[in-house]
Amino acid sequence: MILKTPDISSIILSGGRATRMRGVDKGLVILQQKLLIQHVIEHLTPQIDEILINANREIAQYQTFGLPVFQDVHADFIGPLAGFSLGLQHAKHDYLLTVPCDSPLLPHDLAQRLLEALITQNADIAVASSEGNTHPVFCLCKKNVLPSLTAYLANGERRVSSWQKSLAYTEVDFSDCSDAFINLNTFEDLAALELKLRHA
Repeated sequence: MILKTPDISSIILSGGRATRMRGVDKGLVILQQKLLIQHVIEHLTPQIDEILINANREIAQYQTFGLPVFQDVHADFIGPLAGFSLGLQHAKHDYLLTVPCDSPLLPHDLAQRLLEALITQNADIAVASSEGNTHPVFCLCKKNVLPSLTAYLANGERRVSSWQKSLAYTEVDFSDCSDAFINLNTFEDLAALELKLRHA
């Protein structure tokens, strides 16, 4: 059952360099005859109210999805927090869900479970974890954390988890669907997942 949670924006992080994939744009790599970012969009759409995309290359192709596309404003590549910042600046709603573009098995209840934990724990940010591993780029945060992120970046800081843990922070265990957080960093990883899904 897919649970729709109201008043959540999301941003898909597709602005990375993908150095281990020979620099190709990860979101536009194909899995099961579909672009990775298409898988992500399809998993997100029933859960949230707005989807944004952070991309720094192939902008025209990303725009074909009919979603707002935002490029990093920082001159140097600073990593995922650039996308977090863009999402917090442009989101229409009070909560922002962040996910990477290479997560084709995204949980159907990701937004719901993160929001429940954030509210229950009275937290500013809820981060997914599974089997003892934290997944910082899969998170839900309140839009009002933007000033703290702006200050963090202005100080030259770049580590996602360090900023997150400076806030009222909680983690949510997704060990029941740990495959959702598989890292597709190489073409070998992609081929392995393709094979696994074919025989599932």
